[in-house]
Amino acid sequence: MDLFHLIILGIVQGFTEFLPVSSSAHLVLLPKLAGWKDQGLAYDIAAHLGSLIAVFIYFRSELHRIGIDWLRSLGGQALTREACLCWYLIAGTLPIAVAGYLMYDTVATLFRSPVLIAVATITFGLLLWWADLTGKRARGEGQLALKDAIWVGLAQVLALIPGTSRSGITITAGLMLGLDRRSAARFSFLLAIPVILLAGGHEIYRFQILDADIDVPAFVAVLAVSAASAWLAIGIFLALIERIGMLPFVIYRLALGVLLLYLFA
Repeated sequence: MDLFHLIILGIVQGFTEFLPVSSSAHLVLLPKLAGWKDQGLAYDIAAHLGSLIAVFIYFRSELHRIGIDWLRSLGGQALTREACLCWYLIAGTLPIAVAGYLMYDTVATLFRSPVLIAVATITFGLLLWWADLTGKRARGEGQLALKDAIWVGLAQVLALIPGTSRSGITITAGLMLGLDRRSAARFSFLLAIPVILLAGGHEIYRFQILDADIDVPAFVAVLAVSAASAWLAIGIFLALIERIGMLPFVIYRLALGVLLLYLFA
C-alpha cells in the first residue's frame, strides 16, 4: 500500500475513532471500495497512537488535574472530583481489559465477518437513537458515580464486536444513565485513553513477535494524520452534539450498514 493510501486510512481511522459511527466498519469498507490491500499491523499501531495523542492533547489540562489529584489521593489526601474521575476511568476499563484478554482469539477470527459488522453497525446505531430519545439528559460529569462508570465499562465490552463503535456504545450507556450528551461524550473520550493504551500495547507486542520492518516516514505520516483528524473530530463533536443530537450519526450508521450488507451479504 502506498503512502497516499496509508494517509487516507489514517484520516479515516482518526476521524471515526471518536465519532459514534464505527471505525471498524469504515476500515472494512474503504479497502473494499478502493481495491486496496490490508495496511498491516504497523500502520494500525500508528493510527491508534495518533488517536491517543489527539485525546491527550485535547484534554491535556484536565488530565493534568486528574493525574495530580489522583496521586495526592493515594498519599492520603481527600478525594476530589478529578481524583474520583480517575478511579472511575480505571473501574470502567477493567471489564473490557478482562473480556479482551479472554476473548481475543474469538474477536480476531469469528467477529471479523463484514455481515456481522454491518448488523452491529445498524443495531447499535438504533440503540444509540433510542438512548438519545429516551435519556433524561439531566446529569453532568460532576454527578457521575462509581456505579455509572461500571455500567459504562460493562457496555464497552460490546465494542469487542466490530461495528458496535466503542465511542457509540459508551455514549449510549451514558445517555441511558441520564447523562447529558456532552458529559456522556466527554467521559467516553476519556475512557478511550486506557483502552487505546491496552490495545496499542497488545499490537506492539504482536508486532515484535512478527519481527516485521517499518517504513518510518510512512509510520510517522499515518500517526500525524490520525492524530490531527482525531483531534478535529473530538472538537467538532463536542461543539455540536448538544445542538444536533445523535440522529445524524444514526442515519449515517444505517446507510453504512445497508451498504455493507449490499456489498458483502
